[in-house]
Amino acid sequence: MHPRDQTIFALSSGRPPSAIALVRASGPQAQEIVTALAGKLPSPRTATRVLLTDVGQRPIDDAVVLWFPGPASATGEDVAEFHVHGGRAVLAALFAALSGFENVRAAEPGEFTRRAFENGKLDLTEAEGLDDLIHADTDRQRRQALLQLKGLLGDKARDWRVRIIEASALIEAAIDFSDEGDVPAELIAPALAKVKALRTEIEEVLAEQGRSERLRDGLVVAIAGPPNVGKSTLMNQLARREVAIVSPHAGTTRDVIEVQLDLDGYPVTVIDTAGIRETDDPVEQEGVRRARARAADADLVLWLSDSPQVAADHQWDAPIWRVRNKIDLEEAGRPMAESANDGSFQISASRGDGVPDLITALVGFAQNYFGGSEGGLIGRTRQRKLLEDTTASLRRCVEVVGQGEELAAEELRRAAHSLGRLLGRVDVEDILDVIFREFCIGK
Repeated sequence: MHPRDQTIFALSSGRPPSAIALVRASGPQAQEIVTALAGKLPSPRTATRVLLTDVGQRPIDDAVVLWFPGPASATGEDVAEFHVHGGRAVLAALFAALSGFENVRAAEPGEFTRRAFENGKLDLTEAEGLDDLIHADTDRQRRQALLQLKGLLGDKARDWRVRIIEASALIEAAIDFSDEGDVPAELIAPALAKVKALRTEIEEVLAEQGRSERLRDGLVVAIAGPPNVGKSTLMNQLARREVAIVSPHAGTTRDVIEVQLDLDGYPVTVIDTAGIRETDDPVEQEGVRRARARAADADLVLWLSDSPQVAADHQWDAPIWRVRNKIDLEEAGRPMAESANDGSFQISASRGDGVPDLITALVGFAQNYFGGSEGGLIGRTRQRKLLEDTTASLRRCVEVVGQGEELAAEELRRAAHSLGRLLGRVDVEDILDVIFREFCIGK
């Protein structure tokens, strides 16, 4: 039997132990399974309390069961849900009972969602949105992923594809009536008008500069500077917990330490790097090399020092903010000047002075960096590449129409094919495994 014809099951809730655990089964034998374990077939989409028993009539658990006959289910197949107590022993007994049925097996990662895609319940952009929703760390990421799951890009792509097909039909008709005098010209002109308008619309989406992709991946901020200037202390202040070892001895941080932060809903990865200095210690040399390399890949560098005379030792492509630390050690405790508007700040990482202002500035930087990405259509590089291919085909359609309507029609077929790949409806078997294996088991 082909794996797609088998019935699959998996734990679809969190790791045990838990108060309640959700186990789903999907496939042609789901009805047989729920009838055997529950002793009856519950009414569709109605929560039913039953005593689950295995094939030997030994009790498994007092549970709630739901039955979703296909195609009106999440996967488009018959689906059974078992809401049981979330103890390991309960789940082990239920899994053993499910495995006892012929052609029933544990699901692979993403297999439920893949079956939903294959049965037309989701297009590929919605499946990717579901994956992003599962992995969302901040509220803004969650909202953007939810829009994708609800078809923000998929609905647009389907509309674009329909319009391409309409333009293609006009050009094909012009080809068919090429011997009818002025008929082809009357058909080509409105077709090209549709193509030009559509190309402009898609290019406007592409012009968003990848901000939606940025929100998905997050902003990277590197804390760099000489040894023993308080980089780890600042990292702990930003994280509001001790994630890095703080020591008065120079060279304590030898490797790159990362922490994920949620700054006003924006995902930010803050990196604490080794102190940058000349050293004969081979281990510290490697730490300095990694610090410079990681800062080079960052979107923003906080150059931390305890003296206004210490300038950044390297010119990175990313913006560099000068952050002067240890202002609490200034003589006579005189107040320091306010943080400037030119990317320079004065703080005490140990006491917290000036840190709120720095965080506020980081939030402002994130707002500008991500822009209005929450409603952005494009969330992945794959999506952007296929839309770029679409606009390229539309551009060539207009360019070659004077050389022959057949060439223009071929470019429109390519454009429609690119949008079909975007939705996952044509020629995408090679990328499905890559996409769905990123899902967790049970989804």
